[in-house]
Amino acid sequence: MADGGELVKATERLLEGRHGRLGASALRAALVDLYEFWLGRGASAAGVDTAEPGVALVAVGGLGRRELVPFSDLDLLLVHNGNGGIGEIADALWYPLWDAKVGLDHSVRTPGEALKVASEDLRVAMGLLDARHLAGDAELSGRLVAAAREQWRRTARKQLPDMTASVRQRWTRSGEIAQSAEPDLKHGRGGLRDFAVLEALAAAQLTARPGEELLAAKELLLDVRTELRREIRRERDVLSAPEAELVASELGFGDRFTLARKLSGAGRTIAYALDVALRSTVEPPKTRFGRRPSRTPLAENVVLHGNEVALARDAVPAKDPALLLRVAAASARTGKPIALGTLKALAESAPELRAPWPSEALNALVELLGAGEGLVDAVESLDRTGLWSRLFPEWGAVRDLPPRSPVHQWTVDRHLVRTCVEAAKLTTTVPRPDLLLIGALLHDIGKGRDADHSELGAKISAQVATRLGLSPADAATVSSMVRHHLLLPHTATRRDISEPATVARVVKTLDSDLVLVELLHALTQADSLATGPGVWTDWKARLLAELVSGCEEVLRGKGFTAPSPMDDEQRELVASAVASGTGEIRISSHGKVVTVLLAVPARAELLAPAAGVLALNSLEVHSAILRGHDGGRAGVFTASPKFGSLPDATLLREQFARAVAGTLPLTQRLAAKERDYGAPAPVAPKVLWFDDETSGPDTVVLELRAADRIGLLFRVAGALRRCDAEVRWAKASTLGGAGVDSFAVTPRSGRIEPGWRREVEQAVLAAAS
Repeated sequence: MADGGELVKATERLLEGRHGRLGASALRAALVDLYEFWLGRGASAAGVDTAEPGVALVAVGGLGRRELVPFSDLDLLLVHNGNGGIGEIADALWYPLWDAKVGLDHSVRTPGEALKVASEDLRVAMGLLDARHLAGDAELSGRLVAAAREQWRRTARKQLPDMTASVRQRWTRSGEIAQSAEPDLKHGRGGLRDFAVLEALAAAQLTARPGEELLAAKELLLDVRTELRREIRRERDVLSAPEAELVASELGFGDRFTLARKLSGAGRTIAYALDVALRSTVEPPKTRFGRRPSRTPLAENVVLHGNEVALARDAVPAKDPALLLRVAAASARTGKPIALGTLKALAESAPELRAPWPSEALNALVELLGAGEGLVDAVESLDRTGLWSRLFPEWGAVRDLPPRSPVHQWTVDRHLVRTCVEAAKLTTTVPRPDLLLIGALLHDIGKGRDADHSELGAKISAQVATRLGLSPADAATVSSMVRHHLLLPHTATRRDISEPATVARVVKTLDSDLVLVELLHALTQADSLATGPGVWTDWKARLLAELVSGCEEVLRGKGFTAPSPMDDEQRELVASAVASGTGEIRISSHGKVVTVLLAVPARAELLAPAAGVLALNSLEVHSAILRGHDGGRAGVFTASPKFGSLPDATLLREQFARAVAGTLPLTQRLAAKERDYGAPAPVAPKVLWFDDETSGPDTVVLELRAADRIGLLFRVAGALRRCDAEVRWAKASTLGGAGVDSFAVTPRSGRIEPGWRREVEQAVLAAAS
């Protein structure tokens, strides 16, 4: 009988490096050789080599894969063909290991029993894929290994739902390697178990075998796991900060932060590959008649194909610079992943966006950033395929950059994305939601370099904002947001905010810019919520609100601006509408941007029919201005198609005339269209009232901040009409996925009373929800 104590002593000598310290990979190879030698000798002593009928000792798990790390359990299978003495052989093998306290996961089965258990237990089925002959009847081992692999190829697809569910449950328990301060190298998302799933899918011929990048990521995880266990001299797969310093030193990474960044990259590589693999193995849903899934338009040249966002058949990425961003925005908005083929096509042929970006690209970016939780996966898809760095070359400095402060939950790049997710919930609290989202994306872009990240980030963000196509004033605002993104929280929590001098200093620092104060207020909340649990508290929120309120009192009176008066063309069209008694329309276009001038007599409705017809034709309104003049009213709408080409001008005229006459069922048709397009990000709408900013005591300005959606203006106009609120003029703007719409309203009868305001506000909020 072999002596298990000798095995333990020999293992200790390897770990101590008495004859020279082995590298991580060499140590694993040495452990495999040692255990194979001992098990071969032990099997021979137990009679495995001479048993009749045949008996074979088979390794699975780490020993089967030749990836044995220190202090791993041995996974062994004793296979036989009905040998009556198999119990004695097994005892002779197992007891020396038990006596030496070597971890052992063992089983004794015939090939038929092993295959039956594998057919019922996913873990066993995947384990047999690593099976490797160690001793005894090699033909018996070979038959079992071949049969197990063949059975897996035949049955793997049926087991995919269970496999996917098991993977996701494990992720929930163990977290994500890339975003964990103490990553679980084996069970975490992007860990070694995930790599084993990738190999299992490849063994079933459902996906390709892992390539060099994935193999390198796996090797890093194995090396870290090896050194962790060598340092602490016991079984453990969770890497804590003190141990990470030791492991980093042994692997030549300098410090634990450098190691953490490498681990984050490796984990993301494996996690994304597994996401794609699991998705690619799911057969697309078919219609009731067995046809292929339909293609539902989501944006210009972007469709939903089955459960994935894909390019339309006639899309030409090389000629459409904004297509990449529209694809990403559609994915983030719908929560559906981008098809791998689409990512490859974009990576191969999408052109680089030249500065300044065209307006449609900037709008698509803002829509993407404001999409909510779907942004995380959309950015991850672009980043893993090199597309995100094409848009933002500056991202490389913060990618996988670990936080230096323990209160930070995420890597810097993920924190920036998470800040956008939180900022998307606050877009209705600021007058410029587009700048809030861009500032959220860039507020920590200066990290990862030896400089004050706020000052450096301000310079970088100014360059980025200019490249994106923002005006000089807006680019300066974004730069100021980044430079001062810590000003409000530091002042609120470290200074006496009841002192007028404190408030005055903040106002002076921010150049008396009320919009910047409001943007920084929202950014501070988003930044805190995206940092980690407990960073944003009621106490901090109260102090910040008090400070901002003080700043607003100093800056009161700066806010809203009314639209400019009508020009000659608009007055001429109004006169024509008044004379004819019907609606009049003129349409001009520049590329895919259309300007629609509409006019109606004073007694006819304008806003609802106009907004409804434009939405019905999938025209996204970027701005709208309504004014009254000499017995009539005119509206100027600037819009562009969400997808497809511009609608026929004759059709628009005909539909507008029917809508003004009340014969076009806009409500029903828009409801159906919105169901097809999908709901916007769940952001609570907000109504603000501005008094004394219009002529006349019975007119007030209502400002609505809400997530943009098909027919928003139409529904709000209908709500105002039902409340007997006459719209004297309106000014609407769409900023990415958010709308900021202002309406000068007056009661059709009576005076402005608190009850009327409440009724109007509730109706408008309901229409925007």
